[in-house]
Amino acid sequence: MLWVMQRYEVDEQAMAIAGFSDGASYALSVGLMNGTLFSDILAFSPGFMAPLRREGHPRIFVSHGLHDKILGVQRGRSVAERLAAEGYQVRYEEFDGAHLVPPAIAHAALARLPPGHDADGSG
Repeated sequence: MLWVMQRYEVDEQAMAIAGFSDGASYALSVGLMNGTLFSDILAFSPGFMAPLRREGHPRIFVSHGLHDKILGVQRGRSVAERLAAEGYQVRYEEFDGAHLVPPAIAHAALARLPPGHDADGSG
């Protein structure tokens, strides 16, 4: 991360971490441990979260397909409910689909990000 920040202009107050499936579980874990670095966590179909510690209060987006046979929908639902009960600002989206990220869900997640987080990098 330091290498990137030394070479590129990075808004340290507006960085997000995201992932799908196992990557979503890692994004949640790393994002919660570094919640003062990441303003947002986007977790598409996570199976779990296992942060060793927590800092900050990043905003969290979790989505999960109702027909996910890889990681059942209850996993994502439980993660979102737990985080909301712990006081995090969570948006949870279930969709009629399997183990994937539909374009509408990706757009909904990205729409929550502060200005400057455009997916195409245009600012």
